[in-house]
Formats: sequence, structure tokens, C-alpha cells
Amino acid sequence: MCGPFIRNHQYNEIKKQAGNLQHALRTIADRKVLESVRLGAAAKIEELFPDASSHQKQLLEHIVTLETSEDFHKYLRALEPYILEFPPVTEKQIQKLFPKNKKLKIPNLSELDRRYITYLSWVDISTNKLFMVYPLNGQFVGVEGRYTPTNKRSFCFICHRYEDLALFSAISKKRPAKASADYYKSVGNYLCMHGHECNKNITDISSLESFINTVIG
Repeated sequence: MCGPFIRNHQYNEIKKQAGNLQHALRTIADRKVLESVRLGAAAKIEELFPDASSHQKQLLEHIVTLETSEDFHKYLRALEPYILEFPPVTEKQIQKLFPKNKKLKIPNLSELDRRYITYLSWVDISTNKLFMVYPLNGQFVGVEGRYTPTNKRSFCFICHRYEDLALFSAISKKRPAKASADYYKSVGNYLCMHGHECNKNITDISSLESFINTVIG
């Protein structure tokens, strides 16, 4: 047996590949084409885990044997015990990430299913601010910024899915040498209005981490 090893965004990619294969099974009659789709899905999942153990590989490779909707359901359910939870974080830890916000409104952490969280975020409607907490290189970092609903749908910069968007504008902590005391640089991007939807969609963390690194310097 092995412990949890699948991060939320990786599980989302596995679900995506399973969905693609299910669609192919319903719509494609050519067995050679179907076999190609099967092997392609397995290869993309394998790429997510370059250091997988033999037992982990066996769990993941089972996708090539699936045929029915029930098979796919059982496959995804069987992987759930192996999902890595978002690291435990306390209100006190979060407060320290945002020291200037003395009246920070933090969501009820006990209600969160940490298996399905890549980044923790919430909106303070009273200040129109969005707060984001993310474990970067083994350490929690916090990013805050102005949150402005756009009333339009387009592609989220984090999960790359077509969703209702808000503009998230954070102040970069990176300052050029000899910058004036009032210097600031705003880093803005469009992201899903609802963080829980984004966490369900995200399959790659590179854009998220790039944005966070740009802000924190």
C-alpha cells in the first residue's frame, strides 16, 4: 500500500482524461482510434507522476481497462483515498500572512474539504478584496488584492476554463532599486469569480505559481 500522492490539480487532470476517454467510447467505433485515445490518456496521466512507485503506476494505469460509466466511476472513486490534502492551516497562521488586516474575515476552515483545494481563497465583500493562501515551496504565502466582478465570461488565467470572471489586482511587493517611497506596481489578472469552481477545474499550477512569484517578489 502507499499513502496519498495525488494533488488536487493532478486529480482534476485524471478526471479530464477519463472524461475524454468516456466521450471517445461513446462516439468512436474504430477500435484502433479508441486504442490510441486510451494510450494517450494513460500517457498524459503518467507524465503527471514521473517519480511514481510501481504500486502508484498500477493504480493509475488501470484507466486503459475501463469500458462502462460504472468502470470510470469506480476508477475515480478508488483514487480518492490517495488525494493529498491541502496542508493544515490555522486562523492564526492566516492572520500572520496579512498583518495589515486587523479585522480579517477568515472562512470557516473546519468546513473545507482540503482534498479538493489547490489554493485557498475568499472575498471580503465589505472591502472588495480577495485573499489567497497557497503553499509555495513548503511555506504558506498570502496574496491580497482588489476584486472586481466583470459581468463577463472568458478564460481564467489560473484554470484556463471558460467561466464567469473577476479582475484580481494585487500590489507587487517587488520594488526596483532606488524606487520612490510611493512607488507601487499593480499585477492584474482575470480569474474565476468562485474559487471553489476554479479549484475543481485547475489541472496545472504553473500560471498560479508564476502570478504569486510576480507579486511576492
